[in-house]
Amino acid sequence: MMIQLKNIKLTNKLIITYILLTIIPMTLLGYIAYSQYTKSIEEEVGRYVPKLLKQANQNIENEMSKLEDLPDLLYSSSDIMTVLRDSGYQSQSELLQDQFVVKNFLARTYLNNNSEILGAFLLSKNRLFASSRVAYSGFHLTENPFPYGEDFDLEGSMQILPPNGVDLTFEGHPPYLLLMKQVTDFDNRKTLGTLFLAVKVTFIEKILKDLDEQNNAVMWLMNEHGQVIYHTDASKIGTVLEETDEYPLLNGSFRTTLHGKRTLISVSESKTHHWVLVHQIPLKYLTGKIDLVRNAIILIFIILAVVTVVISIFLAWTVTRPIHTLSRLMKQVESGNFQVDIPIQSQDEVGMLARSFHSMITKIRELIQKNYHIELRQKNAELYALQSQINPHFMYNTLETISMAVEDGESEMVVDMVTLLGRMLRFSLGNKDRILPISEELLHIKDYLRIQKFRFEERLSFQIRENIDSTSYYTPKFVLQPVVENAIKYGLEKRRGIFIEIDVQQEEQDIVLLVRDNGPGITTETLERLHMLLHSDPMTGRDSGFGIINVHARVAMMFGDSYGLQIHSVEGQGTEVIIRIPMIAQKEAAQFLNGGDMREDNGHH
Repeated sequence: MMIQLKNIKLTNKLIITYILLTIIPMTLLGYIAYSQYTKSIEEEVGRYVPKLLKQANQNIENEMSKLEDLPDLLYSSSDIMTVLRDSGYQSQSELLQDQFVVKNFLARTYLNNNSEILGAFLLSKNRLFASSRVAYSGFHLTENPFPYGEDFDLEGSMQILPPNGVDLTFEGHPPYLLLMKQVTDFDNRKTLGTLFLAVKVTFIEKILKDLDEQNNAVMWLMNEHGQVIYHTDASKIGTVLEETDEYPLLNGSFRTTLHGKRTLISVSESKTHHWVLVHQIPLKYLTGKIDLVRNAIILIFIILAVVTVVISIFLAWTVTRPIHTLSRLMKQVESGNFQVDIPIQSQDEVGMLARSFHSMITKIRELIQKNYHIELRQKNAELYALQSQINPHFMYNTLETISMAVEDGESEMVVDMVTLLGRMLRFSLGNKDRILPISEELLHIKDYLRIQKFRFEERLSFQIRENIDSTSYYTPKFVLQPVVENAIKYGLEKRRGIFIEIDVQQEEQDIVLLVRDNGPGITTETLERLHMLLHSDPMTGRDSGFGIINVHARVAMMFGDSYGLQIHSVEGQGTEVIIRIPMIAQKEAAQFLNGGDMREDNGHH
């Protein structure tokens, strides 16, 4: 660990020290303060919400008490009591008359005066008197849908059947509670029937609405068996929530994790009906405003941290700038640039080191100047080795074509291709001569084009014209193939066929090799890039990725900047590449191969 710290730059050490002493402690203090403040808010809400739930439970109990008094209104009507005491009818019209009377009373007393009641049903001595606000189904004498008959004793209390506890549905499927209470003839101490009131649970929704104005919480009311009486998600009304059995308490609040979110759950149990009211809300909604403040503080902290870091960097850079400058210059020298200026003029240890470094660079430049020609020859050797490599894709495609010809039984074609390929391989692998007669270069490119002709057939055609004695003059090896390769590759990508012309001619004291094609041409941007590479340092051209740039670099390095490639192209019409070399007869070629420098001999060009 200590060794790694020693290897860190001085500037980084200063910045790390600043971060350790300022930013990290500030971050920890801010996080602890935020966590404690958030925790206090959660605890405060955890104490406050159960009180609201207790009050809401009380309000629900009060509403239920009012509903429990509704069946007693039956006793205020002597007509209704007379109908309930009667048990037999002499005719059907008497039964219909009683049903009319009771139905009107139920509608007038319960439906018209209370919008929460969906329907009122009076079951008495195998008679059903019903009045509902909307159409209903599932309440018939023949189906006996209820768990209670007429002869049972509720001891004067009201029974509440939970949602989905009976097979009674109303149009639109509104959730409801079914209140059931016996009607008793106190004079004769007999049971006259049972009154059922279907009450919408919207009165519960109105009571709970004030607890969550922003609708971020989930609330429900359930009985002691866990069956949901009301839920903010109506689809869950009537279901049984078994997870409530795991609640650690029935009055108060606790934190838990639901679906990956930290959640606060508050519960309150009513005393009369033992109903449990539950309030569930993700903690992020409780700390929403706190989070806004937190985000603002974080933003301010980041800005301050950035400003102070910039200041610390500036101070550290001021201290270490001379060292950085010297280090940068050393890297430039390491990359090969010895023309550097050392601006450090201080008299301290860094200044002494800078002066020693400057002296060393001066001596190195002198050595480079003395050994320039040796270094140049080494670079020429590297270029020459590069140009002699064989394109593996060409080899693969040629061998594949030969294989297909063998399968098709084209023996003459196979013999011709193998002969041509063998001659090309001998030409490519024969690295003894760096320059050779133009006739041999032309023969090699003719072999290459003939092989490609076997592959592309009528899509490729070519013509080679010689206007000089090609056996008497010499050229660098492999100057034509990269140019022709480019013409075929890019031409056949966008053309059905391509025609390539190669002309060899004399211009004054130079030999000009022209390669023309009728391909798609070169775009303006690409052509500008090629021209820039052609006019740059020849040694940078060899790493450009273009074979023709390598050819230009090799020619320029061998004969001088007056020689090399020129490219003319019109997009959509074709491309012309001109390779200009000096006229090298056999005598000059022998001198060159013996170590002479054609750059000096051709300096007048």
